[in-house]
Amino acid sequence: MTNKISEQKSTLTKKGNQGFTLLEVLFATVLLCVGLLGMAALTTGIINGNRLSNAQTKATTLSQDKIADMGRLGYAGTSATTATVLENYNSITGYEPYKRVTAMAIDTPTANMKTITVTVYWDSDSRSVVQRTILAR
Repeated sequence: MTNKISEQKSTLTKKGNQGFTLLEVLFATVLLCVGLLGMAALTTGIINGNRLSNAQTKATTLSQDKIADMGRLGYAGTSATTATVLENYNSITGYEPYKRVTAMAIDTPTANMKTITVTVYWDSDSRSVVQRTILAR
């Protein structure tokens, strides 16, 4: 009977020593922190990318709206001379952080044609979207 009790004690003692060392815990913590920092950087990059995509979509919509307006007016309904129209920042309702420049060139690329170029700027003119269309007589 004494033999059985000492065997049980020795088994309990061996199982009780099977834990993590301080060095293993420290290494696991450092590894976890590096992974979480990587995830934070990735999340920040995704948020910035979404913000840029949203701004570019709004700028493209603004330029398409102007192109559609000029298309509805047609060749005869637009200016007969070369002209540039500036809609500065804070002048487009609902799109205050954007600036739109509409330029019209007469007889370009050939006679009886008008080339209309719409450029929409944002971020203090550091980013832009450009679209062109041609109206014919």
